[in-house]
Amino acid sequence: MNGEQFKRLWKGFWQLADPKIWIASTIPMAVGGALAFGTTGKFDVFWFVVSLAAVYLIEIGKNASNEVVDYITGVDRYVTPDKRTPFSGGKKTIVDGKLTVTEAALISMLTFGAACIIGIYIMLYRDMSIFWIGILGVLIAFFYSVPPVKLAYRGLGELAVGFVFGPLILSGIYKVMTHELTYPVVVVALPIGFLIANVLVINQFPDYEADKRGNKKNLVVRLGKKKSVNVHALLFILAFSSFVAIAIIFKNPFWLLGFVGVPLAVKSVRVAKEHYDNIKELVQANAATIMAYQVTGLAMVIAAITEKYI
Repeated sequence: MNGEQFKRLWKGFWQLADPKIWIASTIPMAVGGALAFGTTGKFDVFWFVVSLAAVYLIEIGKNASNEVVDYITGVDRYVTPDKRTPFSGGKKTIVDGKLTVTEAALISMLTFGAACIIGIYIMLYRDMSIFWIGILGVLIAFFYSVPPVKLAYRGLGELAVGFVFGPLILSGIYKVMTHELTYPVVVVALPIGFLIANVLVINQFPDYEADKRGNKKNLVVRLGKKKSVNVHALLFILAFSSFVAIAIIFKNPFWLLGFVGVPLAVKSVRVAKEHYDNIKELVQANAATIMAYQVTGLAMVIAAITEKYI
């Protein structure tokens, strides 16, 4: 491998890894860690960082396998320049010539493998029962796009993302921190699951035509853009309604801080309703949905920490 090839591969890897979107998995990890500290006083920085590394590697592996499948099916190749936005699906590394199909597949195998090695380390030296959470996360991430399951191509991608980034990751880090797991912990994960699934939904709008042509039958392709706006609104309602239940279960009003994301949600739904077929205007809804996820996640971290003092 010469210098130019290495440089291309290096740039392609980081375009594929896309660290700026690691916030998606960082939020449930942060909330779970804060909740562990707030409810039990337990928090181990070393095991938190190790677990976070495993989650990031799984995320990269999922991105890479998704990249390969979306290129082969034509989904990425069918996206026209006018439909490409910072919020479009996929990383476009193969289309852009940054990686080959083989290189992306290899990255997927290596990162999934590295995540599994870290998972085994956590099992052996921290908590054996984390195996089931870890293996389920890896399997869902791998089969998100990969045949024969292809969750994202069968209208199950939104459910898979909501489940993994919500209950699964949050429960996993809570268990690593405390060696225990209770149903209120899973309830705390619900708004995160609903919100991240909604990020996926709104980000499917720009790729609608390409996904439809490539037979990627996600929720927006199945329902159409106009009806999907209603789903977008419903997921926000479910997410923010969850905070009422959480505040009651924990007897802690600070969980209502989660409503800080409501104005952004309202903006996103309004823009999506008016411009669901206008990509240039719709990006405001994409951005507002991501910001709602981020600020709500931060509010949840604060609320979780207050459990120690309430």
